[in-house]
Amino acid sequence: MVVKEFEGRNEKEAIDRAIEELGLDRNEIDFEIVEAKRPGILFRGGKVKIRVHLLEEHEEGEEYDEEAGTGEGPPEQAPSRRAPSLPVDGEFEGKVIEFARGLLDRMGFPAEIAVNFREEGRLGLDIESDGSGILIGKQGRTLEALQFIVNLAAGRMGGETTRIVLDTQDYRSRRERSLIRMANQVADQVRRSRESRLLEPLNPFERRLIHTSLARYGDIETVSEGDGLYKRIRVIWRSDRDARRE
Repeated sequence: MVVKEFEGRNEKEAIDRAIEELGLDRNEIDFEIVEAKRPGILFRGGKVKIRVHLLEEHEEGEEYDEEAGTGEGPPEQAPSRRAPSLPVDGEFEGKVIEFARGLLDRMGFPAEIAVNFREEGRLGLDIESDGSGILIGKQGRTLEALQFIVNLAAGRMGGETTRIVLDTQDYRSRRERSLIRMANQVADQVRRSRESRLLEPLNPFERRLIHTSLARYGDIETVSEGDGLYKRIRVIWRSDRDARRE
């Protein structure tokens, strides 16, 4: 994975520059805010620097190498949950949305919050804000922290059995698709080199996604390493002999 940085007077300008230079669509860019200076008395102009996490296939301008891969075509993509907003259903949902909106207001990021999806035991809320990149944070960790706080509040509102899932700018679906592409690319590299590769620290959901995505490879093994919430996955090549023993 290649990392590139772009600057602009605001988040939108920095993203537009990245899109223009890389030749990608907005939904193909996975970025984080690494620096944000707001206009002030001593610093008149605003400045935002973003870091774009770019897969090697985009950096080199190449398509997925089907022959070097599994022979089953391009890596699968996670479906997007982005959908038209749903009407708020009941007092609980209204209270959760109001809490999340108030939390963001106090942080200095006014936002509109809508119900993105509703299913058994899960409620998805979509955040629309000018500071979405900052709210996502590095590898989505700020968004995860916000989600944790909102879930604590939801539990006190009587929603102990309902998990609140926060999203903004379709980040979670973009992140899933990016991780799956990266995992398949790394698996192909490991198969060619016969050398293990260690991935970046991932949260439990992302680790399950990687383990599941690479389970279809008969000669690839994935093992989590490290302590705490964020662990790394080692992608290991297994010889045909080892695979047959099982």
